[in-house]
Amino acid sequence: MEGVPRSSGSVNMSDSLERSDKKSSGLVFCVLFSICFAALVAFDQVIKQIIVNTVKVSGTVTVIDKFFYLYYAENTGSAFSLFADKSWGIYFLSFVSLVLGAGIFVLMIIACMNRMKLIALAFCLLSAGAVGNLIDRFRLKYVIDFLRFDFGDYTFPIFNFADICAVLGTILVICIIVFGSRYFESFWNVLFAKRKIENAG
Repeated sequence: MEGVPRSSGSVNMSDSLERSDKKSSGLVFCVLFSICFAALVAFDQVIKQIIVNTVKVSGTVTVIDKFFYLYYAENTGSAFSLFADKSWGIYFLSFVSLVLGAGIFVLMIIACMNRMKLIALAFCLLSAGAVGNLIDRFRLKYVIDFLRFDFGDYTFPIFNFADICAVLGTILVICIIVFGSRYFESFWNVLFAKRKIENAG
């Protein structure tokens, strides 16, 4: 017995429902990743305040002797103290952090709306790292760093939780590009497709 072909009306309704489901799940991802973003930024600020209240007085707290210390430092540069010796560095880096933080957050939302969770996570980490340090620059005119690692006579540039988020996000993006190029390519296709539609309109 031959199957009864579906009418165009039922097909359109099915497509409409499918698009509605995708949009709803995309909105859920947006909310979840936005909460994750806010939680990371809040944790960064809370832990920095704890460092100010506990470590700033002594300057250094030994965690693992001759290797790992909590070390209070005021960094007017970027991650790992880059541009710290430039008088204009704090203003330049504040502008860069603002642009990057906002731009990457928008990319995270786009990834969420298209249910690309791994890319959304990478952008969430990157934007949280940028915004965490941006808050310091606007509020204090410097960034609070506190994680210090010594390797013999060499001291690795002191960093903080926001720097960790930014580095992990960067590593995740690189891993996606190298090991999941088709997945990453599909994300950029979404961006380019939207641009084409806008240009055509």
